[in-house]
Amino acid sequence: MASYNILVVDDSVFMRKIISDLISENPQFKVVGTAKNGQEAIEQAKLLRPDAITMDIEMPIMNGLEALQRIMREQPTPVIMVSSLTQEGAAETIKALEWGAVDFIRKPSGSISLDLYKVKQLLLEKLQIAVRTKVRGIQPDNAQGAVQQTAATAAIKSTTTVSPSKPAASVKSVNPGSSHFEHIVAIGTSTGGPRALHQVISQIPAGFPAPILIVQHMPPNFTKSLAQRLNDISQIRVVEAAEGDILQTATAYVAPGGWHMVIGKEPNRTYKIRLTKEEPRSGHRPSVDVMFESLLGVPELKRHVVIMTGMGSDGAKGMLSLKQSGCSTTIAEAEETCVVYGMPRAAVESQAAMLVLPQQEIAGRIARCVLQDG
Repeated sequence: MASYNILVVDDSVFMRKIISDLISENPQFKVVGTAKNGQEAIEQAKLLRPDAITMDIEMPIMNGLEALQRIMREQPTPVIMVSSLTQEGAAETIKALEWGAVDFIRKPSGSISLDLYKVKQLLLEKLQIAVRTKVRGIQPDNAQGAVQQTAATAAIKSTTTVSPSKPAASVKSVNPGSSHFEHIVAIGTSTGGPRALHQVISQIPAGFPAPILIVQHMPPNFTKSLAQRLNDISQIRVVEAAEGDILQTATAYVAPGGWHMVIGKEPNRTYKIRLTKEEPRSGHRPSVDVMFESLLGVPELKRHVVIMTGMGSDGAKGMLSLKQSGCSTTIAEAEETCVVYGMPRAAVESQAAMLVLPQQEIAGRIARCVLQDG
């Protein structure tokens, strides 16, 4: 007997049938309804109260992004976005993840059985996570900014002299960053990460005197869109990392999908990004553990590392090794703000985390550690 009810939303009859069939192959799930546009999805979500929804992005009348926002305000439900592999599709998917979607899958082609098999496995895995996720509703756009004016934000403002009236773009243009620094920050995250990164990176002040390394479990194309989106909403510069990039302050580097990202030290005490195609670690490339372990080779820097929401345990071993080697700060996101309390739980249970903080306090603590040197 099915344990979880799923609503499938797509404007294509063919795609609704494919996705419904893939879901129904697992006896735990039952497709209780379908919808062909965002407006129908909102109505069906209220009527059927499904345990999870698969949501196409491009649809007539009302698209998936608009429907997602309405559902997360009016009937908060775990949503998995069904995304195309195009650059535009990737950018829209990042927005959806920021606005409350639990995760995404790429749209199946329907023409190659192997392709469908891979999509089915991912879809069922992500649905297993989604139906167990306690989603948090979102506030209307005009209220959300007020909600985010937390004590952490106030702490950051107290540590920087940059005028808050200056637009982020102008601050970035006059403060390109320096290759000389004493601190480095590294953040690892997975499911729920784009929304968490939006919260944290958007609160890092302009002129931040350290580089930030980010590993988000995500395929190619999507990591580039994630970096672009974070750059748009942040006071610091955010880029997708490239081989040989010289690390600079006031800059965050997102590991590209499909590549491990590590730090390399040059003789003149500059530091560079190194990308490798070594085997995935715990099923992941990029891997948080691989990034964290590379920081063991730079003990002269004050290292501050963070693990946020995500499935599994990637990063916990690397964080513990860093703590044992004299790392300045190790932070795990608290369970109450995680979409999935997997990676942070592993860090806490292994006693790798010095601090356990809710998402909204992480940026403030990083700022105090770096700007006030302690």
